[in-house]
Amino acid sequence: MHTRCPVCELLYDREPGYFMGSLYISYGISCVVLLLGLWIAHLIFPETDLGWLILGLGILYLPFVPLVTRYARVLWIYFDRWAWPGRPGASD
Repeated sequence: MHTRCPVCELLYDREPGYFMGSLYISYGISCVVLLLGLWIAHLIFPETDLGWLILGLGILYLPFVPLVTRYARVLWIYFDRWAWPGRPGASD
């Protein structure tokens, strides 16, 4: 990721551990996607063991982890700027 926004010069990594909150967002997105996928897979393959379905979905989801992580960081920045907006004229 860039250190600052190329448009508004917002500092992305404002303090050590700033993106810890994005882990909760990433976890939530992953849970929703995987549970929805598990439900659909169980409807399509009702006789297949649940453990195999979970393993298969986990393997299929692995390539999407970097994308989900990046979007979770973006959502965390949006939430942070909404919840704690910077003072006008203050450098972040």
